[in-house]
Amino acid sequence: MNLYQQILTKYWGYSSFRPLQDEIIKSVVNGHDTLGLMPTGGGKSLTYQVPALARDGLCLVVTPLIALMTDQVARLKNLGIKAMAIHSGLTREEIIKGLDNCLYGDYKLLYVSPERLGTELFLSRVEKLKVNLLAVDEAHCISQWGYDFRPSYLKVAELRKFLPGVPVLALTATATEEVVQDIQEKLLFREKNVLRVSFERKNLIYLVRQADDKLGYLLRIISKTKGSGIVYVRSRRKARDVSDWLKQQKVSVDYYHAGLRPETRHARQKEWMEGKTDYMVATNAFGMGIDKEDVRVVVHYDVPESVESYFQEAGRAGRDGRRAYAVLLYHPQDIKGLEKRVDLNFPPIAEIKRIYELLGNYLQIPIGGAKGMPFDFFISEFCERFNLNLTLTFNALKVLEREGYVELTEEISNPSRIHFLVNRDDLYRFQVANARFDGFIKLLLRSYSGVFSEYVAIHEDFLARKSNLPPDTVTRYLIRLRELGIIQYIPKRRSPLLIYTEERLETKSLYISPEKLNFRKERYIERLQRMIAYVQQTGNCRSRFLLEYFGEKLTRPCGHCDICMEKDDPGPDREERETLRETIREALSDDPLSPAELVEKMKGDEEKILRVVRWLLDQELLGYDGDQRLIWRG
Repeated sequence: MNLYQQILTKYWGYSSFRPLQDEIIKSVVNGHDTLGLMPTGGGKSLTYQVPALARDGLCLVVTPLIALMTDQVARLKNLGIKAMAIHSGLTREEIIKGLDNCLYGDYKLLYVSPERLGTELFLSRVEKLKVNLLAVDEAHCISQWGYDFRPSYLKVAELRKFLPGVPVLALTATATEEVVQDIQEKLLFREKNVLRVSFERKNLIYLVRQADDKLGYLLRIISKTKGSGIVYVRSRRKARDVSDWLKQQKVSVDYYHAGLRPETRHARQKEWMEGKTDYMVATNAFGMGIDKEDVRVVVHYDVPESVESYFQEAGRAGRDGRRAYAVLLYHPQDIKGLEKRVDLNFPPIAEIKRIYELLGNYLQIPIGGAKGMPFDFFISEFCERFNLNLTLTFNALKVLEREGYVELTEEISNPSRIHFLVNRDDLYRFQVANARFDGFIKLLLRSYSGVFSEYVAIHEDFLARKSNLPPDTVTRYLIRLRELGIIQYIPKRRSPLLIYTEERLETKSLYISPEKLNFRKERYIERLQRMIAYVQQTGNCRSRFLLEYFGEKLTRPCGHCDICMEKDDPGPDREERETLRETIREALSDDPLSPAELVEKMKGDEEKILRVVRWLLDQELLGYDGDQRLIWRG
């Protein structure tokens, strides 16, 4: 057993690495810049965590997902591994303390959000850090060819001049061949080096179904599937509505979206992970950090905007290697709706400038101010104040982000934090002189470790229960200790952030590049058309289509997607079956008919009609009434 396997076993309890993990680790340890392409759930984080522990110094990890960052740091600390997270949701004092701890302590991993990379505070310390590896998660964000370009990621390349000789490990789960090449160029790879595991999921069955009654079809899928599942929808309202309808049908289900309170999201995710809830109806906010192996089905109730997002979300099914299903439901109107989203996603430049002006007024920022400053920002409140369309406003802000003027974060749920500002001797003298604080200070010291060396998360409700004090009294104690200079106390906060990456400009000085905007729009339309092609195409195996999109060749069809199954069926082809399906529906629109009466009314090929009837019965789109006549249920 080599050193890396020993670390894997000691901290994570695994006896061997998953495919590609070992190769990536050996590549970066040998000093090679490396791009690792690993599908969702492939264990990307271990490829930088293990080598970080095997060598002197620390690993610098760049990731845009603050919630995932803080979650990973908490997990590492529970394993006895010292890790730190730096992001815009922290105060300046917390960031300074965290960086100093990494500089002088034996921390092994430092997670940094990309918008912090270019700050003077970070750059003044990064050269002094003993960095052994620079890991870039969600590396596709650095490419303008990708579906989630973030300009702050371009700062990673600038960071390399401060870290000469330090290898870069870039990681992503979804990248086309174009993006693969762009990532390596943007990150200044010394030589091309791509390690990849096949994206093929042999146990995952891809199905696309046209459904007039999506709710009814969804219920039939659930009734035929044992185990847990995810239903992805486009909007928060639809998540709630679909979940409520399924509950009425006695399905064990809940819903999830970014607008729920953090404790609600956590509780619902926990119940689903533990199998107390079978199904989760969710927006794409659900999935970050999800590693549930026994998901038997992922249903897309709405058509996603890109193959990348679809592949990533569908890939959450069947991680245990057993058969699972990825089902996409659509109606022709869905395609028209997707095409209409183009205008909402790419507002006119004049509208983008107007929203920038309103934003500065809303946050009360003077011209020339606010560079690098984070602001609590609830977009729904902003839109309500100025009577703005939510989708259009969000996409206007994303344009401003891509142009480098502002940066948006997901909602950050920061618990309350404390840090003792005095040493133990001075604290003892304070307790002797201020007996009324003595018991409360002792409770803090018993309940939380590390409070002298770093900021530590605390929970006022827990302290209230332990001390038999009302929560507001606990808060008053903490505030008073802060006023007396004994502790630094930062109350909890739950908010998305908007960061001004450049000072606020006069609107006339704001430049939005028409060329960049048109480039992004064209790329968006291309991705949208590829997604629509996946839905509507009838001749290519689903797995083959997806793999070819990501530059991988599948030499033989999968044999079990809906298209492969149809090719094995000597009956009517897909297009003919859809035509017969509509004709049958129309024929039964007035009165129920027996199969023989239906064939006579349709005056077509009896064998083909009856084959489609049997298929519709299997799909429960047709049924029988009490007189054994066919009725339309779809």
